[in-house]
Amino acid sequence: MAIIALVSAKGSPGVTTTALACALSWHRRLILAECDPAGGSVLAGYLGGALDGPRGIGELAVGELRDGSLESAFWSQLVDLDAPRRERLLLPGVVDPAQAGSVTPLWQRFADFFTALERGDPPYDVIVDCGRLHVTGPPWPLLRAASVVLVVSRAQLPDLSGTRAMLQAIERDFAEHRVPSGTLRLLLVGGGHGRSEVSKALQLPVIGRLPHDPRTAEVLSLGGTVRASRPLLRAARELEVPIGALLERRRARLAWPVSQGVPDAI
Repeated sequence: MAIIALVSAKGSPGVTTTALACALSWHRRLILAECDPAGGSVLAGYLGGALDGPRGIGELAVGELRDGSLESAFWSQLVDLDAPRRERLLLPGVVDPAQAGSVTPLWQRFADFFTALERGDPPYDVIVDCGRLHVTGPPWPLLRAASVVLVVSRAQLPDLSGTRAMLQAIERDFAEHRVPSGTLRLLLVGGGHGRSEVSKALQLPVIGRLPHDPRTAEVLSLGGTVRASRPLLRAARELEVPIGALLERRRARLAWPVSQGVPDAI
């Protein structure tokens, strides 16, 4: 199991929509964690504000700062997106902007906790919605801890220009913190330049492309019936295969002992 982080540059589309589409369509047991410092939107949007009372990462942060209660309180703060199976769970993001200041100092604590969920019984993957990187208090520790970081971008020139600058910032940070290479992948949304063209221009592999599907995007943003046959859900479901293969390759390489001459960087 693993942390799979999604992030975008300023002006780029649909990190939350993409993360939610993956959470609703993948076969893996997972938690969708809304860790966008600008705030979460799934409770008020896709879930239509149906839940009473505060719930989510903001409440966990306040409790952790007060009395170190993250482990004991975590599971009570989750929302079952596929009740009662508890195979697709949501950790809602910050709703009250005042809570953002409580969450920012705890990004490393959350990164360590999410990483440990792979050793749980049962184990869970964590899809982390990091939102746009250029905000106050970005969740860098979560990006560094992720097994895969998906950089979501349209394939139009203005978006790709912003994505290029963001990739450079991520690569500098990863080099400074000795994050193993091979973590980053591009995920394109909608039409525009071709995959090979974008990959060559940005010097980064494209792991997949999600179609322009405004009807499904509206349901994921505002609520309604999700239809698995819709193009966006089908494409999101298909992403599970290359991401799973990438995770398995990385695990296999990291498992090799250093004495066998395998380089540290992957």
